[in-house]
Amino acid sequence: MDIEHCKEIFEHYGGMMRTKELEQEKIYYLNIQQLIESGHVKKVRYGYYQWVNPDGFSEVSTVSRLFPDGIFCMETALRYYGYSDRTPEQWNLAVSKDSGKSRFKIDYPFVKPYYIEPAVLELGLTEGNMDGHEIRIYDKERLICDCLRYRNKMNKEIFNKAIQNYIRDSDKRISKLMEYAEPLRVKKIAKDLIGVWL
Repeated sequence: MDIEHCKEIFEHYGGMMRTKELEQEKIYYLNIQQLIESGHVKKVRYGYYQWVNPDGFSEVSTVSRLFPDGIFCMETALRYYGYSDRTPEQWNLAVSKDSGKSRFKIDYPFVKPYYIEPAVLELGLTEGNMDGHEIRIYDKERLICDCLRYRNKMNKEIFNKAIQNYIRDSDKRISKLMEYAEPLRVKKIAKDLIGVWL
């Protein structure tokens, strides 16, 4: 088995392959076991295999491939926009409340799902780039509305810093924030908390 050839095949699939793709590429069970034992491949979850590349490895691509419907939110998005300087312990993903819960019960990577009503799931959805990978992420205004929604479950210091950093942000769009606040049912708290600073 040619390791370099296997690596090229994995790279063609963005570093992660499913069992069905491996079979199409004629990499069979025995080959995969050898690649795992030699430390070239890691089984991420049932049916998903990741090429181990210590130089160019980023969990972002793993999360995006495993959860293509997920939207980066909360602490992950706060870090992305520079509203928090803490590295989150897990990836925060917004997904439809109708999506299966069991797919998040994985050992790696650590993912914390937020189950959102389908009607507002894509409100404020935008695209970003993290570690050279295209990602689905909420814009700043949706992020702040979510922080207001989940304020009682958030670390107080992270919450306060996020609000202060948003208020200081020259790119903030208050009218957009208020537009989102209505369907997300945080209009009053948005006015009370953020209105006083404007």
